[in-house]
Amino acid sequence: MFEDLAAAVSPGARVLEIGCGTGQATMALAERGYRIVAVELGPEMATVARRNLARFDSVEVVTAAFEDWPLPDEPFDVVFSATAFHWVDPVIRVSKSADALRPDGLLATVMTEHIAGGSEEFFVEAQDCYERFDPATPPGLRQQSASEIPEDDRELATSGRFGPAKFHRYEWESSYTTAEYLDLLLTYSGHRALPAAQRSGLLNCIAGLIDENHSGRVVKRYLTELRIAQRLR
Repeated sequence: MFEDLAAAVSPGARVLEIGCGTGQATMALAERGYRIVAVELGPEMATVARRNLARFDSVEVVTAAFEDWPLPDEPFDVVFSATAFHWVDPVIRVSKSADALRPDGLLATVMTEHIAGGSEEFFVEAQDCYERFDPATPPGLRQQSASEIPEDDRELATSGRFGPAKFHRYEWESSYTTAEYLDLLLTYSGHRALPAAQRSGLLNCIAGLIDENHSGRVVKRYLTELRIAQRLR
């Protein structure tokens, strides 16, 4: 993915990153020679990002909400956001990204989706756990294949600020032990928002499935999509 981005963005480009988290994607950008201002809402994650990126003089981490952060006078060549753009206020995210860019600058966003594949039998079984402990779960939910997930640039097109988007897609898998998979689930806001008793019941149900039916390990398949669009005005 970063190689595809690098093919569109020259080394030395000035990059604004929205929602850098602990700096994982930021590091990959810095290693390719970009000058980066990374805006991160969470103070704790911003502190970790500064520590992780301390060896890069070309990176500045700012603790702020992108919606509230005043744009600097110097425009950026690229606005980049890895799995954080959808959390930004939809009323402002496209227009402010365009305002942050130089003419013909690029907006590059990354989304990652859980798709069909991997340990498919486990995810069918796990649906019962979700329906039992999380009443908001749609009944009979199944994961889509990558081909069923549309390439979507409607928000950009209707804004009138960006040209047609170019999409790069990558399918990949990751294997998890029971403990690793539970740790992953606890990073998801929907799971963290459940009442403690429901969350505990859900995690115990899922752990039992992995341990008893899948020998303590499952594989999850993902689709990562890089969407790049050029500012028009």
